[in-house]
Amino acid sequence: MRSLRTRITLMTVCVIIIAVTVVTLLSVFFIRRNEQREADQLQLLLCETGEKNLDYYFNSVQKSVRKVASFVEADLEGLEDEQLERHMERVGKYFDEMASKTNGVLTYYYRVDPEVSGTVKGFWYTDLTGEGFAEHEVTDITLYDTADTSRLVWFTVPKYNGTPVWLPPYITDNLDMRVISYNVPIYWRGRFVGVVGIEIDYTTMAEQVDSIRLYNNGYAFLSDAEGNLFYHPLIDVSKLTEETKPAVPDGALGESTFLRYTFEGVDKIAAWLPLSNGMRLNITVPVIETEGNWQNLIVNILIVALEVLAAASLFTMFYSKRITKPLEQLTEAAQQVEKGNYDVALNYDRDDEVGRLTKTFKNLSSHMKANISDLNKRVYVDALTSVRNKGAYSTYLEEMQNRLEAAGGQMAFAVGVFDCDDLKAINDKFGHDKGDVYLKTASRLICRVFQHSPVFRIGGDEFSVILQNEDFRNRDALVREFEEGMAEISASTANKWEQVHIARGIAVYDQRNDKYVIDVVRRADKAMYENKRVRKAARKA
Repeated sequence: MRSLRTRITLMTVCVIIIAVTVVTLLSVFFIRRNEQREADQLQLLLCETGEKNLDYYFNSVQKSVRKVASFVEADLEGLEDEQLERHMERVGKYFDEMASKTNGVLTYYYRVDPEVSGTVKGFWYTDLTGEGFAEHEVTDITLYDTADTSRLVWFTVPKYNGTPVWLPPYITDNLDMRVISYNVPIYWRGRFVGVVGIEIDYTTMAEQVDSIRLYNNGYAFLSDAEGNLFYHPLIDVSKLTEETKPAVPDGALGESTFLRYTFEGVDKIAAWLPLSNGMRLNITVPVIETEGNWQNLIVNILIVALEVLAAASLFTMFYSKRITKPLEQLTEAAQQVEKGNYDVALNYDRDDEVGRLTKTFKNLSSHMKANISDLNKRVYVDALTSVRNKGAYSTYLEEMQNRLEAAGGQMAFAVGVFDCDDLKAINDKFGHDKGDVYLKTASRLICRVFQHSPVFRIGGDEFSVILQNEDFRNRDALVREFEEGMAEISASTANKWEQVHIARGIAVYDQRNDKYVIDVVRRADKAMYENKRVRKAARKA
């Protein structure tokens, strides 16, 4: 069975383990939630910053084109060719001024619908080297069916939509360059005249998107609400077809700002915000990178938890030893008391439960010792003479027999048996109270002579003495002293009950003839009866 110390230690360690486990799990939950929230906030913040930068850029383009459009519609005087030509000169100067102030402009143009004029086509200026705008040959719109909005999108889409529009990336005519553009339809007195617009170099927009980075492998890309890609740093969008374009992740077309998905076997989390040109700015990052910080925190928490557990376990073992040590002393003391040793030392005296228990046990042991001592007197002491009684005599003989056997018969002792003469006659003639005086006088004489030996009252008028050590060596002298004392007492009083007449018999243990202690007793008893017979014969003579 486990000791109390072990159980206290195990229970405390289990409680600590449970507490540490609960705290660790709660820490994991809250830290992970907080880290994920911080990662989401960081991702959204970066997305908002990117959105503002891109929108600022797009808005500057959009603002420039709308100013030009407002100038164009205000400057129109008519749709005659001469009027349009003078109009083109004025617009060209104004448009050049506005385009030069707008960053990233690749081309700007003002195209007249062939249905309005067959000779005045408008203008198209390009800046392919970054050294300034130069006039470029315009595309011959008459070669295309302007009802087909899939062709000449910079012209056909705003014409048939009737509203300003940002167009997704496309390959611009003649230049074979990927661009995005903002286009505004021009009307004069309700009639469609043409389109003014600015094309932005796709790489300029890509550089701004590429500058948005998060963690080690996070990046940004552009898409629309239908999941079509406009720009992606890892994918050449210009080469995508319906068959090769990536599948739109589940939930990407919903309204939630955050999205979890898997791309090329990597779990990712993305945040997106709409741009003013109708695109979506997406920032994506591998999930494992957003969890890096909280995972390190969890590892540190686990390490600290294990250290706390180890320290708490050591402290518990040490402290439980202090608690259980007095209990162990109490247990040992109880075992000693069980064996009959009531003189046990208990030093724990603190004012606590164990200290009070120790004090109570000491008092109990003391009271038990006193009670057992009193019981021994009652059980093993003769009430009349105060010498040991017959029960004590039997126990003593058994103990002597055990010692004799343990010593291999090598013991020196003698047994004396004494019998008081005429006790019945005194009781009958003078009463039992006088008989009691007679027995007490005889007992005192035997105890005084054999003062170093145990004296027993083994019958109504019989006593026995076990002579050992000094009394054994002086047994002959003691017998003479006994005879003299008996004669002296008898001669000093005339009352029969105050005199002592005692027959005695002494037998010495003989290893050769006595196998048991009781054999010595029998010989002593036989010697006593022989002495009684001799004394009786002498009194008759």
